Amino acid sequence: MHHKKSWGVEVSSNVVTQGRIAVFAQSRERWNWELGGTGGCSHYRRRCKIRAPCCGEVFDCRHCHNDAKNSLKVDLRDRHEIPRHQVQKVICSLCNTEQDVQQYCTRCGDCMGKYFCAKCKFFDDNVSKKQYHCDGCGICRTGGEENFFHCDRCGCCYSNSLMDSHRCVERAMHHNCPVCFEYLFDSTKDISVLRCGHTIHLECLKEMRLHSQYSCPVCSRSVCDMSSVWKKLDQEVASIPMPEIYHNKMVPILCNDCGKKSSVRYHVLAHKCPGCSSYNTRQTRDGPSTCVTI
Repeated sequence: MHHKKSWGVEVSSNVVTQGRIAVFAQSRERWNWELGGTGGCSHYRRRCKIRAPCCGEVFDCRHCHNDAKNSLKVDLRDRHEIPRHQVQKVICSLCNTEQDVQQYCTRCGDCMGKYFCAKCKFFDDNVSKKQYHCDGCGICRTGGEENFFHCDRCGCCYSNSLMDSHRCVERAMHHNCPVCFEYLFDSTKDISVLRCGHTIHLECLKEMRLHSQYSCPVCSRSVCDMSSVWKKLDQEVASIPMPEIYHNKMVPILCNDCGKKSSVRYHVLAHKCPGCSSYNTRQTRDGPSTCVTI
């Protein structure tokens, strides 16, 4: 009798049916998962694909869909993003069965994602991210629900450390990052909340600092404590006296940090706000309502 080895198991071609071979193949796939094999895509580890309700095509996740449908190769009129909450069908990665959105496959019983959110139609096997669903945001977030609070005015979740100190800006994350222009509200990247209340990708903020940019791209307010820098500027200004012709020249300024308008003596290097001692100022064309001189 002819024998052959299939995946390390000796079987008889006259006895083993194609159905049992399919079961062995499925088991091998399952063993690979249990041994730590990865699945899904570069965005999420999962055991299913989704059928996009907008275009009817199958993708590993919504990000894969959005990347493909918004690439430069796609006609501008055809570009679109998937309505995540409208996903109705998923395809099991083990048995390839298409079915309604649910955590366990109706055919093989496999768990398609250890974390599953029926509201967001979201699957993820990597539960170390501590995913949770926020009803206020209407989407799933990471980091552990116990570590975040939802600000109704800002319309997003913030770290508990900002509960009593953040400045509320209405719909603070419902816009694009002012540096890279990626939509912030559902971005998978870390986001930083600036002192002014505006938001930005953390990596974009770090990139700004590498280029010595320390003011908010939206409102120009200082993003960190600049008092040590202002002291150095005090010394620089004092060491560079202006020619006598400029001694009585006054210029109107607006402080980007405190918002105060003032009139100060002109200096070629910088102009200091008399209200908060900040050098984060700019010249204006109109003078202050109350002239302050220093």
